[in-house]
Amino acid sequence: MLKLLRRWWKYTVARLGGSFNELADPKVQLEQAIAEAHEQHKRLTQQAANVIANQKQTEMRLNRVMEELEKVSSNARQAVLMADQAQKAGDAAKAAEYTNAAESFANRMIALEGEVEDLKALHFQAAEASNQAKTAVQQNSLALQKKLSERQALLGKIDQANMQEEMNKAMAQLSVTVGEDVPSLEEVRNKVEARYAKAKGMSELQGASVEGRMLEVEQAAMNVEAQTRLAEIKAQLGIAPAEAAQEAVPEMPQQAETQPSDGTAP
Repeated sequence: MLKLLRRWWKYTVARLGGSFNELADPKVQLEQAIAEAHEQHKRLTQQAANVIANQKQTEMRLNRVMEELEKVSSNARQAVLMADQAQKAGDAAKAAEYTNAAESFANRMIALEGEVEDLKALHFQAAEASNQAKTAVQQNSLALQKKLSERQALLGKIDQANMQEEMNKAMAQLSVTVGEDVPSLEEVRNKVEARYAKAKGMSELQGASVEGRMLEVEQAAMNVEAQTRLAEIKAQLGIAPAEAAQEAVPEMPQQAETQPSDGTAP
């Protein structure tokens, strides 16, 4: 039962994660990634600053101990000289005091020399850590600059993808019905072509009918009459001879004369 619950939980998490990735805005996720990179660089810089500060503190402490060692060493030599002078002067008490002081300075010198050696080792380690920290900060800075450059390129690709998706949606809507009351372009084109074809068909039928032929004859007669009148006007104006007007008039068929039955003229 516990194993089944674990599987169900992992499946639910994976499903929710997939849904989130599908619905999430790529621009927002990109800005989140850049912000996280900036925060990581800031944390790394702070850690590097602490490492460098530790190296500086160790260096200052080493310099201070070395200065104290130099001073103690000088005092020890001075105490030995004063003890020798007191011994030569026959002052055994002062000679003993200066000798004890010289021994104290010598003991302090031994302690300081040991501390100097330890500080030198610490300073060497701190210097290496400081150099590594500086290198890490430089490398991370270059990586951050690269991410910022990639950010600009990705923003351009995101905008291009959005534009392409909108264009695909617009092109898809040209071939499908966008609503119950709004026909598609394909439907409108089919309707227009059907009406045009029907009109052409009716025109051909009318042209082939008897009424159509009668209209053609009437139109031809009107054209002949118009040409005759035009020829007469030209003749009156002296543009064309009168015979042209007479020639333009079509000859009318003459009725056959009725002959008497006996064959004589009337």
